[in-house]
Amino acid sequence: MTFTRAAVPLLLAAALAGCGGTAGGPSGGTAPGGGQPTAIAVSTEQGGRFVGLTGPRVQHAEPFLGVSGTNFDTLRTWIDRRSGETVHQLYVADSYSGTARDWNAARDAQGRPLRFIPVSKNEITCQPSCSYAEEFAAAIPEAELRNAAGIGLTVTFAARSGAQKTIAVPGELVRAQVTALDRVRAGLATAGAAQPAAARP
Repeated sequence: MTFTRAAVPLLLAAALAGCGGTAGGPSGGTAPGGGQPTAIAVSTEQGGRFVGLTGPRVQHAEPFLGVSGTNFDTLRTWIDRRSGETVHQLYVADSYSGTARDWNAARDAQGRPLRFIPVSKNEITCQPSCSYAEEFAAAIPEAELRNAAGIGLTVTFAARSGAQKTIAVPGELVRAQVTALDRVRAGLATAGAAQPAAARP
């Protein structure tokens, strides 16, 4: 089957629609050149057991073939309301043409390894050349996230192909994420104290 260049954006949009990694993501917004929007989207998952906080989408490269919702990164956090466990991620969506990159590792600004989380990889088309959409993330320890609230967060991703990509999250976005986290935690604590034990999730 032969695909024209004009058909690739439609195939890419279909591939992204099937990717689980974008579900529950930010409702909109792309990276501005100056004055980042800092609104944090708050959502609930799995019947209210998890609370998610997702920061604004920031473009790390031009939208692939002009398709919106491609080539962005965002901070995201999940709070388990039962255990109190909280996880933080720098999530990346990367669409490109050429050799498959196969992103598989991450490190922080000091070169320390971070847990790499593969989310999805889709081959969009290989007619005449291949295009891919990959989604992946790095787990960010909370102490490191909080320390980055003033200076920003930098994560370098590496791929089996030899490619590298450094994502720099401005301090104002990290600070907004941490502030939202503290507010949500305080709200959950207040709500939990007011609920009978049997009614808690």
